[in-house]
Order: sequence, then structure tokens, then C-alpha cells
Amino acid sequence: MTARRLLSLHTAMQDDIGDLVTRCPVPGPGLPQVDPFLFLNHHGPQTYPPNSNGLPFGPHPHRGFETVTFIITGSLAHSDSATGESIVEAGGTQWMTAGRGLVHAELSPESFKKSGGPVEFLQLWVNLPARLKMTEPGYIGADAADIPDIAMAPGVTWRPVSGPDGAPVQSLTGVVVGTVEMEPGTRATFPAPAGRNVLFYTVRGAATVGGEVVPEYTLARISDGDTVEVESADGCLILYGHADPIGEPVVAHGPFVMNTREEISQAIRDYQTGVIR
Repeated sequence: MTARRLLSLHTAMQDDIGDLVTRCPVPGPGLPQVDPFLFLNHHGPQTYPPNSNGLPFGPHPHRGFETVTFIITGSLAHSDSATGESIVEAGGTQWMTAGRGLVHAELSPESFKKSGGPVEFLQLWVNLPARLKMTEPGYIGADAADIPDIAMAPGVTWRPVSGPDGAPVQSLTGVVVGTVEMEPGTRATFPAPAGRNVLFYTVRGAATVGGEVVPEYTLARISDGDTVEVESADGCLILYGHADPIGEPVVAHGPFVMNTREEISQAIRDYQTGVIR
């Protein structure tokens, strides 16, 4: 078995959306994507006051990829034009396949807007290959109880959202992704099959990979190999995943991710004429 090594660190750049604290580690300088992981926004942590407007993500379209939303604290109401609808509380995940296109919204439930409270969540965009860009849309809302707690080592818990080990989602492209919580003074060997790209982002606290520290709010680009050796002196929460790279051209425009500019133009026309609705 070959342990992977740390290649580079990419600090999440803060880019707030209105009053919502937002950090984006990818894409960023020197890191356009971690194929097929295209985009990651880390919203919060922060506390909304009572009687606020809540989250700002009203109805908007998507085509050509999947969104995976991890609710760390707070709650999130999802609705879309393909009949997907649910409210997911802290510890849960929302997995949406945009495919050929839909319109969706991610908002704070009315009860949360009235009471206020802490908010923190991650939204990850996962690319689809050309053969699946126009697949049927779909949605899975997984509550915290739907996601297994798996001990990777003493004090280290893996919560897989997609992949094996009882995860609630079986990805169209074999993506494995979830969170790992490490208690202070722990270490573990994370599986990372050779040839697959690794997603490794420190949501909270710092981790050490191959003797090098990955600070809080940082994405680590990691070499090929079979495993990732991770330690945490003070404890941390990590967004972790791995997937086969797609290796196709990526052309993105706002909420659309396709392979060519012509396909982007078609997506815009389809939204404007109501094909995507």
C-alpha cells in the first residue's frame, strides 16, 4: 500500500453572499477543479437572529451536474421542479441530480426564520460525464439517521453519504463522499483507491497529512496512491471523498456545466424558453 502525500494547500477565499458568510476553496488560484469535484462553497458558521429572511438561495436553474449539500448546523428546505422536496436538519444531506435541467430553491424553513439560530453547511458540485449530462433529474434528502456512523479508528468517525458501507446514495458515477470527525489526538488511515482523485477539505479544526498540517478552511491537493494517513492533534471535521476523474472538457456558465460553449448556449435558451423549468 502506498500512502498519498500532500501536494499543495488551497485556503478557502471568503466571498460572502449578502449577509451569509461564504468561503470557496475550489475553484481558486491554481486549482480550477478536483475532477470531478467542480466547486465547493462553505457557508457559515454564523448565527441568524430571530425574524430574519434566512438563506438567499431562491429559485434558480441547473443543468449538467449534481449538487450535494451537507447541513452541519441549522436546517435547509429544498424544493425543485422535478417534485423533490424536503426539510433536512443538522447532520443530514441533500443530493440533487440536475441532469438535463431543473429549477430548485434552498431556503431556511419558516420556523427557522422565525426563531433564528446557528447555520453552517457545505455545497459541493459534482460533474457528470457527457453521457449523463442529460439524464433525468432526481433528488434524495437524507436525514442524519439515514447516514451510518462508521469507526475508522478509535475516536475517528466516517459518515458516508454516497458509496458503500450503507450510504444512502449510490452515485451515478461511483463517487464516494462524506464527512470524517476526528477527536483530539487521533489518527486513521483513509481509503483512497489508486487512480481516483481525492477531495479533502478541513471544515473545522486542523489535520495533518503525511506530517504536514492542513489548517482550518483549507483544501488539500493530494498525490496518487492507495491511502491517506491523517492525524489531528486538537480534533477536526473533514469533508472527504474520492472519485474517478472524468477527463472531459468543462465549460461552465453560472448554474450550467457542460462540455462545449454551444451546449451552454442551448442550456440558456432552454431556460429562457421554459424547457428547463
